[in-house]
Amino acid sequence: MDVSVELALTVNGVPVRRRVEPRQSLADFLRYELELTGSHVGCEHGACGACTVRVDGTPVRGCLMLAVQADGSRVETIEGIAASGELADLQRAFAEENALQCGFCTPGMLLTAQEILRRNPRAGDVEIREGLSGNYCRCTGYHAIVQAVLRAGGVREKGQP
Repeated sequence: MDVSVELALTVNGVPVRRRVEPRQSLADFLRYELELTGSHVGCEHGACGACTVRVDGTPVRGCLMLAVQADGSRVETIEGIAASGELADLQRAFAEENALQCGFCTPGMLLTAQEILRRNPRAGDVEIREGLSGNYCRCTGYHAIVQAVLRAGGVREKGQP
């Protein structure tokens, strides 16, 4: 018996229509159905943040959201957001501060950092650390990541590209 459900959503600006199993997570749908592998699945409990994507402009844990819950939504993955140039300053700051390390957490860190700076471009050390507290870096590169976000915020404050 086929229990799959049809869903239609927009992913990185592209309309998508698929049949999915009702229990398939959004992260797995993006990775295995659409081959968008930028978001990683780490803990599968929403604790590590590696699967972070944006749904209708809000960062969400892709492992905690079912694909069918995104029906009718606009989903943005790290691939789409990076391609738009929205993260260019953050990506540059991560490279300059050596905040990339193994890279497993980087997509989630970048999306979360973007949200922190969107809310407060002048976010300080404490606010950035609190904002990133839901994202794990198994390489323990937190200091470099915080420095990168501070650097990008400083660049944005000065209005430099």
